[in-house]
Amino acid sequence: MLRRLILLYVGLVLYGLSSAMMVRAGLGLDPWNALHEGISLRLNVSFGTVIIGVGALLMLLWIPLRQRPGIGTISNVVLIGLAADAALMFLAQPASLAVRVAMLIAAIILNGIASGMYIGAGLGPGPRDGLMTGLAARSGWSIRLTRTGIEISVLVLGWLLGGTIGIGTIFYALAIGVIIDVTLPMFQAMARDPARASFRA
Repeated sequence: MLRRLILLYVGLVLYGLSSAMMVRAGLGLDPWNALHEGISLRLNVSFGTVIIGVGALLMLLWIPLRQRPGIGTISNVVLIGLAADAALMFLAQPASLAVRVAMLIAAIILNGIASGMYIGAGLGPGPRDGLMTGLAARSGWSIRLTRTGIEISVLVLGWLLGGTIGIGTIFYALAIGVIIDVTLPMFQAMARDPARASFRA
């Protein structure tokens, strides 16, 4: 259990850090963070506060979907937002475009690794993941169709609210699935038995 908790909390903190890095790179955000940034700009509250607030609201939507949270769910709602705000306090936007691109690439890789860690811990889905699986179960739609519909809707709403959409959004969409596909089996194995964990898992 201790290994799973370590994976969960390290993964969530790194996810928050990677989100802050994408914000500071200023080249485009993933759909949910574009929404978070847009709401943050409109309401004049911190980026991390919006992450927490949106996560809490999404958990309310779990009730009619009959989804059950775990310790990982509650931790996801709180810790990612706190980590993102803490990182934004120390990270400045680089002046050089080359450095911003490097920061973006590093953020996407870190985001994928962090996702593999907290999902691999198996202590409950994040509020956004639970919404996806709950809607799919209740509607009969496939996970792929449900996720695509949610992501497109969130991205459009984020753009309308002023969230940053750009080349980073495209890079994220193309790369994140591949990175999680590589890292998730490793961290799932680590959660069970660290001796079995490898990048070839």
